[in-house]
Amino acid sequence: MKSQTHPPRIDSRDSPDRAASHRSAGDAAAIESDDERELEFFSDSDLSGRDLTGLTLRECAFDGLDIDDANLRGARFIETRLSTVHAPVLRMSRSTWRDVVLERSRLGSAELFDTTWNAVRISSCKLGYVNLRGSRLTDVVFEDCTIDELDLGGVTATRVAFPGSSVKTLDVTRATLKHVDLRGLDFRAVHGLEGLAGATVNEFQVTELAALFAAQLGIVVEG
Repeated sequence: MKSQTHPPRIDSRDSPDRAASHRSAGDAAAIESDDERELEFFSDSDLSGRDLTGLTLRECAFDGLDIDDANLRGARFIETRLSTVHAPVLRMSRSTWRDVVLERSRLGSAELFDTTWNAVRISSCKLGYVNLRGSRLTDVVFEDCTIDELDLGGVTATRVAFPGSSVKTLDVTRATLKHVDLRGLDFRAVHGLEGLAGATVNEFQVTELAALFAAQLGIVVEG
């Protein structure tokens, strides 16, 4: 039977790699707030603690990036690849991500509330607390990721999937979900269970969710 859940629409022809041959070496030390960078490649860069509010990156790539506690509020990342990013504290609220790949990275506390994501792939990352409250997510994939806590409270999410990923605590309080595929996600706890409306789960997950619903409603289940 054909699945009625639509997968994320991420066109490989529009991926951040298409501009790779046109990028020139960039100077990360010269990046400033409200800066606009286009078609630049950065290697082993340290932007930790910097004020980079309003930064715009177009068709850029970072391989090795430390942005611990940098202020990236309102930043815009467009057709950009981020590899091996290290950020115990990531501050990127109200930012825009479009055609972005984040891979092989470690983020601790990620402040990503009120963000807009379109065609974003998060791959092979270890994430701590990811705060996406109030965000709008369209065509997003979390692939082979380990997440401690994923806060999707109040999000509007369309065509989002989690193949090969796990999360200890998932919060979907007041979320609006459409074609959100949780079948590839291993989760231990869910907050705001009513926010799962519009999500797709497998038969095993239904059993787990039934136990969570019972606990939330104070129902005692005995064999």
